[in-house]
Amino acid sequence: MKKLIFLLLPLSVFAQKKALFLGNSYTFYNQLPNMVVDIANSLADTLIVDSNTPGGWKFQNHAETGSSSLQKIQQDEWDFVILQAQSQEPSFPPGQVQQETYPYATALVNAIKDHSECAEPLFFMTWGRKNGDNVNGQFYPIISTYGGMQQRLRESYLEMATTNGATVAPVGMAWQQVVNQYPDIELYTNDESHPSLFGSYLAACVFYTTIFEQSCADTTTYVPNGISQEIATTLQTIASNTVLDSTEVWNMFYAQSVDTTRIDVNTFEFEVQATNYDSLSWYFEPSEMSNQPSASHTFSQAGNFEVLLTLTSNGCREKTYSFNITVEDTTVAIVIPTLNGKEMTVYPTLANQHITITGNEQGVTFKLYDQRGRVVMQSLLKGDAEERIDISQLPKGQYLVEVTNKEQLSTYKIIKYD
Repeated sequence: MKKLIFLLLPLSVFAQKKALFLGNSYTFYNQLPNMVVDIANSLADTLIVDSNTPGGWKFQNHAETGSSSLQKIQQDEWDFVILQAQSQEPSFPPGQVQQETYPYATALVNAIKDHSECAEPLFFMTWGRKNGDNVNGQFYPIISTYGGMQQRLRESYLEMATTNGATVAPVGMAWQQVVNQYPDIELYTNDESHPSLFGSYLAACVFYTTIFEQSCADTTTYVPNGISQEIATTLQTIASNTVLDSTEVWNMFYAQSVDTTRIDVNTFEFEVQATNYDSLSWYFEPSEMSNQPSASHTFSQAGNFEVLLTLTSNGCREKTYSFNITVEDTTVAIVIPTLNGKEMTVYPTLANQHITITGNEQGVTFKLYDQRGRVVMQSLLKGDAEERIDISQLPKGQYLVEVTNKEQLSTYKIIKYD
């Protein structure tokens, strides 16, 4: 059986999205939302943004009745609403976060969903301070180091996303990769907390990849003045890989690939590799479909077919992907005239288990050559009206058939597809 893997792109390759950023100085430093816009534009996508980022705001401030953040949620039909907590609050002890942070995260998600059920709340997983939280670490030692603080931020943001059916933009995890692998790239400002230009660019790359579901590691990707192309490529690659290598962890609604296996000449099995979807539909031919993640279909005739896959999430968010399947004509035959005026046929030209010879006569010699010209099969045909030649044990590839009928020699090519 032959397996093909199709990497998926939505039917609308170049997309337009709207995103509202709600946070504080971690978001407004270096104009992070506009940086994401610039990256999108450079890759032929469109992102329309707005933001509300007062310094030091917690989720509680954003969620208070009548707050400017709640007003902005109501002002447009957002595709994404990004939620960034105050930098320390999700790293505090679990019981404290449960009481002081989670209720307001849930209130914000509910406000987003009440306004537009198709909007996607997107939690901005931030980074630990360069040397941890030395003040609060006196009472909760785990956060007194960068690694410990980062771990608590990861735990809290993932729990908030899972509890509320939301997605995570794993900026903190990409940040940790850079800290560990490229310590010379300074992601922090002098206060060891806020992002440098490099830190904000890394975050922007994570947001682009999360929102548009594709890598931003491209030679055309926007790079701000002050960042070399070499460092930009490193940050783009780490950001993209961090997001796309663990889409299930980040609770992303995402389809990565379809595995397609040819069972025989015109029958295929399809299986999608996707995360966090509610339902799916395969469309093979008119009136032919399946709603199973793994589906099999026998195409009615030879030709090129467009297979559609539609995934849905939350009852309203929908993505459709397209790829092409070629079904070869199984009835193709080579017609060989004989000396007595009759005809022999040899078929198919695309074969798997056997090839068939009809109308043959006694004394006909059959030979099969591989691509190196070696005879891999030879026989004297019996002269039956129809005779099958078993090729199931041959490796896949291209072969040359030679049929000798007394003084006449005919050749044709076949392809064994598996």
